[in-house]
Amino acid sequence: MKMKLYATVATVALGAAAQAEQVTVFGPWLGPDQETVEKVLADFAEKSGHDVRYVGSDSFEQQIMIDAEAGSAPNVAVFPQPGLASDMASRGFLTPLKDGTGDWVNENYAAGSSWVDLGTYADENGEDNLYGFFYKVDVKSLVWYSPENFEDAGYEIPESMEELKALTDQIVADGGTPWCIGLGSGAATGWPATDWVEDMMLRTQSPEVYDAWVANEMPFDAPEVVAAIEEFGAFARNDDYVAGGAGAVASTDFRDSPKGLFSSPPQCYMHRQASFIPAFFPEGTVVGEDADFFYFPAYAEKDLGAPVLGAGTLWAITNENEAAHDLIAYLQTTDAHEIWMAEGGFLTPLKGVDNSKFADEATAKMNDILLAATTFRFDGSDLMPGGVGAGSFWTGMVDYAGGKDAAEVAAGIQSSWDSLK
Repeated sequence: MKMKLYATVATVALGAAAQAEQVTVFGPWLGPDQETVEKVLADFAEKSGHDVRYVGSDSFEQQIMIDAEAGSAPNVAVFPQPGLASDMASRGFLTPLKDGTGDWVNENYAAGSSWVDLGTYADENGEDNLYGFFYKVDVKSLVWYSPENFEDAGYEIPESMEELKALTDQIVADGGTPWCIGLGSGAATGWPATDWVEDMMLRTQSPEVYDAWVANEMPFDAPEVVAAIEEFGAFARNDDYVAGGAGAVASTDFRDSPKGLFSSPPQCYMHRQASFIPAFFPEGTVVGEDADFFYFPAYAEKDLGAPVLGAGTLWAITNENEAAHDLIAYLQTTDAHEIWMAEGGFLTPLKGVDNSKFADEATAKMNDILLAATTFRFDGSDLMPGGVGAGSFWTGMVDYAGGKDAAEVAAGIQSSWDSLK
């Protein structure tokens, strides 16, 4: 299957003079990311002979719907999350990807079925089709730590949730504080806790249950969800476990919370956060030396594999021509991934890439976590209606961190969801 799709791109390149078309691409990237995606698209243009033009916008979500409704959509749109793509598919604004693309993803992407599921939506007739091809991914299931602090204390990297909880207790027994946790984020305060809960859902329930929860096919106040919230609380609501005590969790800004890893003596030993958090480490911090990370582990006893929570961009055809399909085929080549890998800030589930092409060893190591995933699921709050995922879920987690009962919080979030129906 891989060779067939590689050949598709080669065939386009050989027949470029007769088949060249213009393909417009619209996405969310500006600044350095725009420069990088343009390098990728330039390679596609050179190989295919197509005229490729990219436009980026910080108002992508609003503009792509306006353009689609006006009949002036680009050939290809790059969606920051699946929810909007699903909405557009249901209105007939997306074109299914070519037959065989799903088979290729299943074969060549780690946890391939997860990526197929995330890119499959119902059309205007309720028929499911594969519309989205994921390219450029972020990982959230990470725990950050100081290697020097771990070495000085004699701590080992935990390989299961049971070991992580045992390490948490050991640090307390040794007179230290295991975790730094902060939920503050201005008007978005509370979102870091939603990531914790999502990770705990994936570590205590099957992917199918997670999907049902995200879609509200299983109510937010179901026992499984309440239990996942309480799993977060087992860390965040224990005064011995959190720097500053449990009362400081909601008021500590998430950008400030990892700084406790680098104080002397350390205010904490671990911080669970996504791949972007080094941007808020003290100036001069070198990832891989002063700070490092490990996979936020699964329960050994639950046999749910190695789930990874994250996010990513998906490419979909919003105004069909053959060049748009050729571009999706090009994204299935290692060249398309390795060009951005070399520039930094890029993770990929493509199993065939050369790890030595990553910009640094830390990113390569992070990508290994992605490639080892048995299940990948998108950030659940980003897939929920805005009033829930970016509203009552956030505020409910702040209330919970402040001492409110988990079942009561979950019932309140479900009520807010019901009010949207």
